[in-house]
Amino acid sequence: MKEQASEGIAQFLTALGIDLKAAGMEKTPKRVAALYEELFSGRQVKSADIWGEIFPTEYKGLVAVTDIPFYSVCEHHLMPFFGHVDIVYQPKDGRVAGLSKLSDLVNVFAKRPQLQERMTREIATALATDLQAEGVVVRIKATHLCMLIKGELQQGTAVVTMECRGVLSKTGQLREEAMAILGGTADVQTTQL
Repeated sequence: MKEQASEGIAQFLTALGIDLKAAGMEKTPKRVAALYEELFSGRQVKSADIWGEIFPTEYKGLVAVTDIPFYSVCEHHLMPFFGHVDIVYQPKDGRVAGLSKLSDLVNVFAKRPQLQERMTREIATALATDLQAEGVVVRIKATHLCMLIKGELQQGTAVVTMECRGVLSKTGQLREEAMAILGGTADVQTTQL
């Protein structure tokens, strides 16, 4: 498959008038194919397979991991978008995942052709389904190079998406605590399951 991808990239570049015999360009199609194979490696991974051991605890509060960095590729232009993911969840019956697994979860969904809105929803769904979390908030703040390079957004512009589930989608003390962890209150779209 990598050879087929390399040949396709060579045809694409040649069609744009790029001389693949020029110094430094000879191996470009193979390098690009190898890069995109890595960038899209999350397609072969299911979120349910990354959790490892789930730990029973007596803990009753919220769990939050913020500023998880990610890099993904916009499916519309195959250009990078990148930023940070914040995750807050209310464990069910004290069942918690290893904290590093939340970063692994983000990478499962970031490493595929992606839309930020879908990625936000997929992460929230995985937490609600795989961990059976009673409530979930996922916020992604990202920079989209396709929009910046084309000049459709100004430098420093960020796109923010947020998905709330379960007990954290309802107005109340838990929701207020989650929003405080994320730095304040915000108008958000909620999805109740």
